[in-house]
Amino acid sequence: MRHKDSDGVEGGGAAQPVADLNLLRTFLAVHRSGSFTAAAELLGLSQPTVTTQIRALERQTGRELFQRLPRGVAPTPVAHDLAARVAGPLDALAAATGHEAAPHERAAPVHLAGPAELLCTRVLPALAPLTAGGVRLRVGPGLTEPLLDELRAGRHDLVIATFRPRGRALASVPLSDEEFVLVAAPVWADRVKERLALEGPAALHPVPLVTYAEDLPIARRYWRHVFGARLSCPAAVTVPDLRGVLAAVVAGAGFSVLPRYLCQAELASGALVPLHEPEDPPINTAYLVQRPGRPDNPDVTRVRDLLIEAARAW
Repeated sequence: MRHKDSDGVEGGGAAQPVADLNLLRTFLAVHRSGSFTAAAELLGLSQPTVTTQIRALERQTGRELFQRLPRGVAPTPVAHDLAARVAGPLDALAAATGHEAAPHERAAPVHLAGPAELLCTRVLPALAPLTAGGVRLRVGPGLTEPLLDELRAGRHDLVIATFRPRGRALASVPLSDEEFVLVAAPVWADRVKERLALEGPAALHPVPLVTYAEDLPIARRYWRHVFGARLSCPAAVTVPDLRGVLAAVVAGAGFSVLPRYLCQAELASGALVPLHEPEDPPINTAYLVQRPGRPDNPDVTRVRDLLIEAARAW
């Protein structure tokens, strides 16, 4: 009778249950880490060995467990189900036999992505306490649409989205609301604030507009919501990071529309002045979106729960 050893290579002799356990341990490491390379690092194996073991397990089960992607792998529904069944027993066995992983090896990094400004000013400070408990984070900025595509492909565990994902494939919960405010430095506010109240948005035409992108997404929404009009002036400065927009406006480059949380300190100090304070300012809701399937990495749940708790105070 032929069997496969721990590397999935066929050999002679009786079948060894330990080999199957090794395959399952490797499978769980790949499922938790999202790539063969990361799993190899966690297990102290070579990447070809991990690949061979996963192929062996796929032959044994007769089902594809991972979709190979340009970067990493995405678990199939079969893999999610298998991970849910074996994770608990394998972790318990490791603990009972004294082979429980060290804290920094116990779980794969949590891959989190979202808007750069929100990540840097609110999310990372909120998650800082988790690192002392051994949680590892891999944080990346980006726009919502491509980030959601990457989430579906398995590159992220959690994504903070600027809109609710369409369909039912991705589970999401409202995280926080951000209010938008029309602002400028005092040098411009002194010239146009009173005129804006009397003449409406036309008073801002001579003032340079600083914005996030050429198509003025945030400013156009503000104009529609507050003034009921179409914004027609072009951007004088575009910066694909709202922190850069904030810096330019504080320096006197012009006016902009910014999330209040991002410029709260500048408003309090007087470095920025609100040009208009409507009773019903535009508000955008951020959503916390989770990777499809049940998370086998307990740290994903820890990050998710802490973000939801912290957002209540934002």
